[in-house]
Amino acid sequence: MSGLLRLSRRARLVLLAAALAVVVAGGVVAVSVTGSGHAARQPPPTAARPFTLAELGHPGSHVSLAAYAGQPVVLNFFASWCGPCKRETPLLARFYATHHSRVAVIGIDANDQAAAALKFVRAEKVGYPVAADPFPAGTATSYGVLALPQTFFLNARHQIVRHIVGDVTARELTTWVGATGSRPAAAAGPARSLSDRS
Repeated sequence: MSGLLRLSRRARLVLLAAALAVVVAGGVVAVSVTGSGHAARQPPPTAARPFTLAELGHPGSHVSLAAYAGQPVVLNFFASWCGPCKRETPLLARFYATHHSRVAVIGIDANDQAAAALKFVRAEKVGYPVAADPFPAGTATSYGVLALPQTFFLNARHQIVRHIVGDVTARELTTWVGATGSRPAAAAGPARSLSDRS
């Protein structure tokens, strides 16, 4: 009888170890997939949290999600000290220069020093509005952003329809523009640059 109990206990331990290995392997796959900027499965659309933040480099000016009502938005959380952000920001700047009449882009500089952030976005010729979200980065936290960069694709109703952890690719951006079905806005202004407005 004690031999059977011992075997039963061993069998349970083996099964528990196997189940744990499956969970750990699944977690590693999930981390590597999202870390590369590709989410395997997107949740149903959820409302983006509204925000109004000071505009980087423009005292007295603010960036508000509400100002883009009825327009699809690419919302990018980044910082000047973030390695992947240094690869991603020039790509977003070029994307905005080409598509700013169809899709809005908002950068949110999270947990960064204003002088370093301003130097970075000017060097990369960023033309889209950049909001400052200094420590404790309340807006980034409200979006669940704990690592940078992260990008949220919002539809015209400002629902989050895609969330990418890691640097976004040119293909993901152009696919997004096609998926929005948005047409160029007649009253859209020219792309602006922080270096031009200093």
